[in-house]
Amino acid sequence: MNEPGTGATSRVLGGRLWAGGAASACVAALVAVVGILIARGLLDIPVLAPRRAGTWGGASTLTYALVSAAVALAATALLHLLLLTTPRARAFFGWIMVLLTVIAVVVPLGLSAALDARLATAILNLAIGLSVTVTLSGVAGSAIVRDTAPTTYPYP
Repeated sequence: MNEPGTGATSRVLGGRLWAGGAASACVAALVAVVGILIARGLLDIPVLAPRRAGTWGGASTLTYALVSAAVALAATALLHLLLLTTPRARAFFGWIMVLLTVIAVVVPLGLSAALDARLATAILNLAIGLSVTVTLSGVAGSAIVRDTAPTTYPYP
């Protein structure tokens, strides 16, 4: 990428970006598991499953964790695309992620479940969304390399 008027170029280190995206996916999955354990185990709120499912809640906990990881990987793909094509990519990424997180928070609030379950799910979605946004924003900063001097090749 060329930075107009500066003679500088920048490039995206895809390997570093995707390694950070994989780490972010692990964090998102663990945030989901911890949030469900707190809601079900400590607060006895039936998040994502009926009370009889217990603290771990069967497959729905695993599914929620895997979907959270997939969301982080999808966000990594979005970030990579923005870094390659868009001016001020990190700003656009931040806005897109915040708005998607707001959607993920609002959707459970409109469901016809108990209020405590709706609030717990909304808070859990907020925590997952923020974890993905914050970790990938940091990864983006380390995945961009700025070459301050333009590369020139001597001509014979």
